[in-house]
Amino acid sequence: MCMGGLRVAVAAGAAVWMLAPAPASEKGTMPRPEDFAILPWSWVPNDPVQLQWIRECGFNLAGFASPDALDAVRAAGLKAFVSDGTTHVGDAEAALDDAEIARRVKALVHKVRHHPAVFGYYLRDEPNAAVFPGLARWAAAYAKADPKALPYINLLPNYGSSAQLGTATYEEYLDQYVRTVHPRFISYDHYALMDDGSLRGGYFQNLEAVRKAALSAGIPFWNIVLANAHFRYAEPTPAGLRFQMYTTLAYGGRGISYFTYLTPDVGNYRLAPIDQFGNKTPTWDMLRNVNLQIHALAPTYLTLTSVNVFHHGEVPEGCLDDTRSVHLARVDGANLVVGEFTDPDGQPAVLIVNKDLHRSTAFGLEFKQPGRVMLVSPYNGSKQPFGGEHCWLAAGQGALLLLEKP
Repeated sequence: MCMGGLRVAVAAGAAVWMLAPAPASEKGTMPRPEDFAILPWSWVPNDPVQLQWIRECGFNLAGFASPDALDAVRAAGLKAFVSDGTTHVGDAEAALDDAEIARRVKALVHKVRHHPAVFGYYLRDEPNAAVFPGLARWAAAYAKADPKALPYINLLPNYGSSAQLGTATYEEYLDQYVRTVHPRFISYDHYALMDDGSLRGGYFQNLEAVRKAALSAGIPFWNIVLANAHFRYAEPTPAGLRFQMYTTLAYGGRGISYFTYLTPDVGNYRLAPIDQFGNKTPTWDMLRNVNLQIHALAPTYLTLTSVNVFHHGEVPEGCLDDTRSVHLARVDGANLVVGEFTDPDGQPAVLIVNKDLHRSTAFGLEFKQPGRVMLVSPYNGSKQPFGGEHCWLAAGQGALLLLEKP
């Protein structure tokens, strides 16, 4: 399965993402997970009420489910990654021989393959590069047993140590993963919102590195971001959730996952969308709002080709500044990141994000080409002439703008 019709093309000597248009859908409806995955990072209970709440929160995947929970997942209108204790790929399982791997994979696939709620199979979270060869053999076994389903592996962030990564650099870690495992998408996590109100260094460099690796491989990437507080991470806020979602979109992401949806009952974990008692927290409503904005933007966003990303104001190390813009002659605003795209007709589009986690900003822009600037509403997906109060962005908010031919 090639998610969203993804292919790589070469334009003006540089690789860009090419996305075939997603199937036509009513504005504001939930995108298919094959086109844009919205995943609650949790093992979900076999509980019809909780699964219905996941759907109502705007997710199109249920997270990780046991085979016994698939009927309830399906009843909620969702799909899931199947998680089975015999097929979790720890270090010992990564070292199993091919025959034993095939036996375990075939046993699980035989049990669930034809179930309509199966989207893929969970393998491993945050592996060291030393187990990539073993993960490659597991992924190949799944590809043979159930070719349409996705094997799920999630990678470490760039703040992992060399010992954790198993490589000297993060770029080498990504390169080895792609060359060894041959994944059909890259998923990674990066938790950057800190309890002193700051952003952990390296957040945008991680997006840059994963975007580059995904581009080179011609596959999508998914970003796992925070939806709870733990350790020294911040309690969820509307601004933080918007920031994480819109920066992922600006970099051309085709999936987002939230860690965690269910609050773990250990340590100082708190304020995930569902608390330790199974009740909704204020985060549930905040997260639903962000997910519904994805729904509204998706019919337009999924037709676009990601061609560039630059920063205005504060430019993180290793990132481009606004002098490297492909589409814009000018952009004004306090502290912005701008994803640049083209539409199916080759017309420019930009997604501008307010990087400030605490303050709103006004912004302005001028395209290099003539035309009428249109804003895609994040609330109903309609296209409206850009002007007036549309120039204001709340903390963490983004704006998707299109240039119409004159």
